[in-house]
Amino acid sequence: MELNAFATSTVYTLKESVDYSIGSTVSKIISRNEKGNLTLFAFDKGQNLSVHTAPYDAIVQVLDGIGTVIIDEKSYQLTEGQFIIMPAHIPHAIEANEQFKMLLIMIKA
Repeated sequence: MELNAFATSTVYTLKESVDYSIGSTVSKIISRNEKGNLTLFAFDKGQNLSVHTAPYDAIVQVLDGIGTVIIDEKSYQLTEGQFIIMPAHIPHAIEANEQFKMLLIMIKA
């Protein structure tokens, strides 16, 4: 199944493509197919994704604000423009220190 909310030959501003919601985490799938997916997230301050693992590598690209990515119990504070790779099969979580937006890139190999 393929899902593409964005046309492939159009320029988009990712930071403006997902909105914050008070007390919530908003997710918006940009593209999903058998090779992986791209998902935008907007976290209100204090929101999180609890500890979990994934069967393939994932990349978090921060688009706005400050968030903490915890990988194998080690915390990394990321700000706009930074990214981190979360290796496959390693426990990880995400916490919003303040409102922040990110692009999650999951690549199935």
